[in-house]
Amino acid sequence: MAQYLKSDTADLSWRTEFRRLEGAYAPSTMRSYYSDVQTFVDWCNLAQFAPFPASVEIVCEFIEEQGKTKAASTVRRRLYAIRKVHRLLRLPDPTYDEEINLSLRRVRRAKLVRPKQAKGLTRDYLERFIAAEPDSPWGLRNKAMMSLGYELLSRRSELVALQTKDIEFRPNGTLRVLIRRSKSDPFGEGRLAFTSERTAGLVKDWLDWRGPYIGFLFCPIYHRKAINRDLSTSSVKYMIKSAAKRDGLNSSVVDEFSGHSLRVGAAQDLLRKGFDTAAIMRAGGWKSVNTLSRYLEKAEHNVWASEAHAST
Repeated sequence: MAQYLKSDTADLSWRTEFRRLEGAYAPSTMRSYYSDVQTFVDWCNLAQFAPFPASVEIVCEFIEEQGKTKAASTVRRRLYAIRKVHRLLRLPDPTYDEEINLSLRRVRRAKLVRPKQAKGLTRDYLERFIAAEPDSPWGLRNKAMMSLGYELLSRRSELVALQTKDIEFRPNGTLRVLIRRSKSDPFGEGRLAFTSERTAGLVKDWLDWRGPYIGFLFCPIYHRKAINRDLSTSSVKYMIKSAAKRDGLNSSVVDEFSGHSLRVGAAQDLLRKGFDTAAIMRAGGWKSVNTLSRYLEKAEHNVWASEAHAST
């Protein structure tokens, strides 16, 4: 039976308990946790159910209701958030019940759609986008960001998190870059990457304009002055889409680009050059072959199409 809404100190204290997670999880993960639990609490309040402790029946109903409008991955993430808050509040956890698993499976089977894959910003696009950047402080920054993001196969979060101290200009004119923390490296062991001379030159041009004493490698610009703070991850997506529009691409093509396009395009180019999956995974810091395989599907199609065309 559903547990109907009543006064409960657990309902009032979940945000306080969540503060214990600060520092143990990435800021983006924490934002998701807060948002997902608040969604569950709001849904329970509207239905007049007590959110904590939640019954199996309530969680099942929430999952299947969410599944009508949300992606299966979003529903699964919200289930994990409900699990986490019950553990933090030291309440009986309903989320491992078999009925929960069945509800989640129903949501997944009802949405038999492939994940939307960002369009790869391959070398051809990179050259055109860089060439079209304006001769301005924003152009200097964006050229360096695009070129560096492509060669590092970086996630947008990794790109905006780079610190000035994370790069080292080498005697041969290239850069040595330490990517300290990423989605697949939550404890910050880091990975090293190296760039071309051209990318190092673009970064140097940006730093010469930006000046010293700013911690983040890339920063906002306001009234032609560098601002000492980091960029948001959404700024990477905006930069790429703006470059695509400036290049004169059709709006439907522009819409296919995202903040992940640099990483996707670089991986696709490496495959076309003959690098195997293991080498690409090392270069981009991937832990999951499944994730990488989605990035490479279109590149593989183009490789086989080119070979078929050449043999005719």
